[in-house]
Amino acid sequence: MEPIAIIGIGCKLPGGISTPTQLWTKLLAGADLISETPPDRWNAETYFHPNRGVPGRTYARWGGYVSDPAGFDASFFGLTPREAAHMDPQQRWLLETAWEALEDAGIAPPDLAGTKTGVFVGISSCDYGDIQKRGRFEVDMHTTSGSALSIASNRISYLLDLRGPSFSVDTACSSSLVALDLACQSIWRGEVPLALLGGANAILQADVTVSFAKGGFLSPTGRCKAFDASADGFVRAEGAAVVVLKPLSKALADGDRVYAVIRSTLTNQDGRTGGLTVPSADQQQAMLEEAYSRAGVSPDQVGYVEAHGTGTAVGDPLEAAALGRALGANRTTSDHLWVGSVKSNLGHLEPASGVVGLIKLALAMHHRTIPPNLHFTEPNPRIPFDEYKMRVPTVATPWEPSADGLLYGGVNSFGFGGTNAHAVLSSVEIAKQQAASADAPQTWTVSARSAPALVEAAKQDAELLATTHDFAELAGAVRTRRSHHSHRVAVVADDAASVSEKLAAFSMGSSPAGLFSGQAPLVAPPVAIVFSGQGTQWPGMARDLFQTNAIFRATCEELDAIMKPAWGRSLIEEILRGDDTVYQADIGQPVLFALQVGVYRLYLDAGIKPALVYGHSFGEVAAAFACGALTLADAAKVIVERAKALELTSGAGVMAALSISEAEAQEYLHRLEAGATQTTATPSGAWLSIAAFNSGSDLTLAGDEASVKAVVADVAKKGRFARILPFPYAFHSQAVEGCREVFTKAIAGLTATKPEIPFVSTVLARELTDEVPDDKYWWQNLRQPVRFEA
Repeated sequence: MEPIAIIGIGCKLPGGISTPTQLWTKLLAGADLISETPPDRWNAETYFHPNRGVPGRTYARWGGYVSDPAGFDASFFGLTPREAAHMDPQQRWLLETAWEALEDAGIAPPDLAGTKTGVFVGISSCDYGDIQKRGRFEVDMHTTSGSALSIASNRISYLLDLRGPSFSVDTACSSSLVALDLACQSIWRGEVPLALLGGANAILQADVTVSFAKGGFLSPTGRCKAFDASADGFVRAEGAAVVVLKPLSKALADGDRVYAVIRSTLTNQDGRTGGLTVPSADQQQAMLEEAYSRAGVSPDQVGYVEAHGTGTAVGDPLEAAALGRALGANRTTSDHLWVGSVKSNLGHLEPASGVVGLIKLALAMHHRTIPPNLHFTEPNPRIPFDEYKMRVPTVATPWEPSADGLLYGGVNSFGFGGTNAHAVLSSVEIAKQQAASADAPQTWTVSARSAPALVEAAKQDAELLATTHDFAELAGAVRTRRSHHSHRVAVVADDAASVSEKLAAFSMGSSPAGLFSGQAPLVAPPVAIVFSGQGTQWPGMARDLFQTNAIFRATCEELDAIMKPAWGRSLIEEILRGDDTVYQADIGQPVLFALQVGVYRLYLDAGIKPALVYGHSFGEVAAAFACGALTLADAAKVIVERAKALELTSGAGVMAALSISEAEAQEYLHRLEAGATQTTATPSGAWLSIAAFNSGSDLTLAGDEASVKAVVADVAKKGRFARILPFPYAFHSQAVEGCREVFTKAIAGLTATKPEIPFVSTVLARELTDEVPDDKYWWQNLRQPVRFEA
């Protein structure tokens, strides 16, 4: 099975956590995010009683809570306030975190519309629906869809127009990790190219808390003390989290940031145990052994397991036994197995706990550090840590890789009904592609759908940039892979600290120099990109750009390797030389082509995507690459062979750019045919033809030198623009017939496809639709007049 990459994370968790960076900072610092039950849930004093046996009361008054559970920007998702009011906060949180996870992955959510992207959600709480049903006169048409667990996943698919499988999973506390298994299976079977995996839990009324207290599951001291001797139960918590999953090969090909990769997932069931809610160490062990066997990972390679780790008297020893027997006791090295639980920081998110544990593990691999486990002071005497070669980290611990240089770990989960789930993860070595020159100014963009939301987004980006080390790469991703809304801010700066400072100032109401803000039209005007032809070059062009811009330099280096075997020249040497040889067809055209491709990639990096492309003369070659009709290698082949063939026609004629109409040009041609022009008698062998129709009043004329000079002189006399082009060629005319055989033979059998975006052909004077720019097309491009005015 191909590993599956985790490429995006979105989260809304206790302690005000709303980004993976904030979560990692809190974990690394060993933050305790548990608080007393806030008054917007229920009156803790009314429900509290230290005696477990008192009816209707709970001895637990602590939890991990999300601030402002009612806060939601309904208009951002196109929802009416009335519908949003009837939506379970779990649905709202999942929408927000799904959107944020996609943007963290560098995917603009609207770009997924119509795709087979799958949505898999772990969820089990029905608090909001139960509250609504108590006031039956408040129930309306949105109540059912707003509270049904199935809609938690379906609403994401609906609003983003996703066409893949979409369903919610309830296996209690293992729900989101079971959903992960289903998501991975869907990717491995080829059903979906991308999947959103999430989980949510909301604590909105006291009923479930009272029930858990009656069972003695909750901690009276208000902390999850996983694997500690003083462990006395778990602490309930709420929130939501979503991760974006993609086949690793595709993620690497697309240049995605990969947090970690999933190598196998597995679920099973305890069957009949000593009680419905009592886990089975044997079944968990069997699951673990099979999961790691499927992944091809030995116990010696496993450095850390993010355990379920609820801190219960029954659950911890049984889970430790399964982990110890499967991964610890049989290790042949002296290295011990680290185990920990995110529940010690923020409590037990129940159906969402698995995905939160998955995120913690992925972040730990990404940062190669194991965060501390809180509230561990004395090992649980019912867990033989030495026998299991198991340890619990109490400080941030560097994660040492296995012999192959990778980190291996797992995340474990089990539900109180007996459904177990596990995922095996590893790190991945990725060759980073430098997005831009580290010392070049960058444009950082922030956008939102309302002015207040823009201020908040700017504040969040300021916090993010205060700690980033990959500014150029991150700035490029933000420009090109975020959704861009109508309320916008752009900052131009050389480093992350400067952008962070300016965004922070903007969020406080200032408008510092170098920051630009405003509101764009709801529908952006379409952009066309035009690629020029011969005559636009000059000595030294592209040299400064090559020396200062990494994207352009990388493009030239790529093309240099592609073009050199057939061309016999070094593109980089020609760019750096920068002399008059650039006017030669066999040098100037390949250099101009490289300049066009490089600048096009700069446009893409800046977030400028064309609605259509077209080119003048050989500029069509770069346009064909830009629209996807030719690969870069095939486009380079066309341009090299075209340039070499045209050099054979050097001296066969000249060209001139003129501000005259087609009718006027035809008059000069008729006079030549009649044997005279207005200025001179026509010598033997004289000829003229129109090489390019540039506009209604501008064109390019080709012909023998004397005839062209005569026309240029006559047009200039009339006070209009007329200039001989500085090279001895007559493209798009009878003068190139001599290179037909050489050129057509060199590019015979060229592979071309239909354009992915509209390509306006200046050969056909219309959009290329059913045709493809094959080898026959490129001879027409060389021989026929350019129809650019269309």
